[in-house]
Amino acid sequence: MNEIPKFLIGIGLVLVVVGLVWLAVGRFIPIGRLPGDIVVEKEHFRFYFPIVTCIVISVVLTLIGYVIRLFMK
Repeated sequence: MNEIPKFLIGIGLVLVVVGLVWLAVGRFIPIGRLPGDIVVEKEHFRFYFPIVTCIVISVVLTLIGYVIRLFMK
């Protein structure tokens, strides 16, 4: 089998697992509504920028990538 279909299937499985974990954990931990996220509310306007959530997700994904690279050697 070609490498690209395997890669796409792997990414699809990872996305499904992340979605299921997000559903399960999202009830207990407010992912996307962390302290430090920027929220601007006006009369007919609402702007939301999840800066802290982005940083947390980036750190978690970096750690996961690091652990995967450790075991792949």
